[in-house]
Amino acid sequence: MKQQELTIETNVSPIVYLMKNYAGYNLWANASLVNWLRTKPADVLEQEVPSSFTTIKSTIVHIWNTQRYWLSIIKRSGPQRVEEFTGTLEDAFRGLVEHSDEFADYIESMTDQQIEENNMVINRWFQCDFQNFEYIMQVMNHSTYHRGQIVTMGRSLGFTDAPMTDYNFYNIHGR
Repeated sequence: MKQQELTIETNVSPIVYLMKNYAGYNLWANASLVNWLRTKPADVLEQEVPSSFTTIKSTIVHIWNTQRYWLSIIKRSGPQRVEEFTGTLEDAFRGLVEHSDEFADYIESMTDQQIEENNMVINRWFQCDFQNFEYIMQVMNHSTYHRGQIVTMGRSLGFTDAPMTDYNFYNIHGR
């Protein structure tokens, strides 16, 4: 699914519509951010900046890994084991956008029932039994949070031209 191909049925429940739209938004926002970052010097994107992750690259990898984890939960395929990332900055960019596309495709393919069904999660940090749409929202909020961090990190590195990635902007201009 590429953002311009998004066609959500209008006969689905509001929560299903929102989840499918939000997954498309996440793809668009991540691609917009990555396209902006690709215009910046790679060595600067790997400079340490005070934040929850020390570099923009490591923040991109964290967003990607978190999306991978939650998609494996939603798919009920068991959590993916995440290895230490040793790839290039471009590998991280490509991985995040490609996975955001995979995530959006999967959510688009889900039925109303699948999006609204409960899904038990047991891991070493927590246990919960929420509906899949709550996990989808977790991923979208998590990605948005860290995209904001990246913009702030970029600002401290001298970047003043970050793209607009608000959800409303996507709904008006991005789809």
